Amino acid sequence: MTTPVSRRRLLVTGGAAAAVLATTRLPAAAATTPRGGGDVVLAWNRELLAIVRTAGLQPATVHPTRSFALLHAAIHDAVVATTGIGRPYLFTVDVAHPASAEAAAAQAGHDVLAALYPARTVDFDALLARQLAAVKPAERDAGVRAGRLVARLLLGLRTGDGSAAVPPVLAPGTAPGQYRPTPPAFAAAAFTHWPAVTPFVLDRADRFRPGPYPAATARALAEVAADGRDVSTTRTADQTEQARFWAAPIWNYWNEITQSAVAGSHSSLVVAARVFARLNLALADAVIAFYEAKYHYRIWRPITAIRVATPDWSSLATTPPDPSYPGAHSVISRAAALVLRQEYGPNRPLAVTSEALPGVVRRFMSFADAASEAGLSRIYAGVHTRIDHEAGQQLGLDVAGFVLRS
Repeated sequence: MTTPVSRRRLLVTGGAAAAVLATTRLPAAAATTPRGGGDVVLAWNRELLAIVRTAGLQPATVHPTRSFALLHAAIHDAVVATTGIGRPYLFTVDVAHPASAEAAAAQAGHDVLAALYPARTVDFDALLARQLAAVKPAERDAGVRAGRLVARLLLGLRTGDGSAAVPPVLAPGTAPGQYRPTPPAFAAAAFTHWPAVTPFVLDRADRFRPGPYPAATARALAEVAADGRDVSTTRTADQTEQARFWAAPIWNYWNEITQSAVAGSHSSLVVAARVFARLNLALADAVIAFYEAKYHYRIWRPITAIRVATPDWSSLATTPPDPSYPGAHSVISRAAALVLRQEYGPNRPLAVTSEALPGVVRRFMSFADAASEAGLSRIYAGVHTRIDHEAGQQLGLDVAGFVLRS
């Protein structure tokens, strides 16, 4: 069982600023917005996407969604502090004015990423310098102090959140239905420590745990056996493309989709900070929640179940090293779609690109349509059942709804 960061009141003085730990609430849409757009937020999000896509930069046992949540929670609270618009995720900061919201956001983004990825500090310094150069000196210093304070406080409170723990070894199951390592690598289960990581917004990791895995699974397994096989004769060419298109880390896609929505809408700094914070706090907690459920139930993957009757069966995609229920793509995608629908409406056409299938663009009439395809693609890939997908969708809706209401 985990609990969120303590909501005790905290007073910290830093130069001309003071911070008070606030309740975990994100702001409603602001009636007014400050000068400037969301380019500062977009730039730091792109920086982090580049980092997590570069081999060796992301620690193998720290889930990337934690970094996205830390980055955007800090940027968001720095923007709230310097504009007075909205309610912070965690910190109420008293700032000397005039203070630039752009400078505060840039400094907060810089300091979080420099703490998480010190090997890239030179690159972060260069980006920060470019962003601060565009800010009036009279407003810059107070903004920098606010951003620096928020980042320091947030990083300090997440120290000891369980993310640095050594993942415990999961004993392979032996009975029918129990998870065990999957071919071809038969790798040990990953992120076994993540259910114990402190959530960012949820009060506990198991708050929305799906119900027990159903006993009747024959129909769901038959669907995967037919449509998810490497040499399937029932999977269409478009379904094969879907399976390959969505094969990269799913949180990357939704951060890219959010970048397009923010840029295409010319969203203000306040809106951009709010949307990315809501998105990534929801995704970080969704990951904690789905790992809690996966390791609570420990359901075997389709390839294990199907090979009991068909030993030569292989899936189109390689199965990830963790239990099957619920499906991660479905959890993450439905959570993200709900956050984006809240901001940009239910019927917003979008074009999605893939880091797994370069040059291919898939188009959708809504965020929900993209989320559904992303989840279903894992059936065509042969790594999840429809049972996993449907439970994952509900978990994603529950977690994101909690974040949006908090």
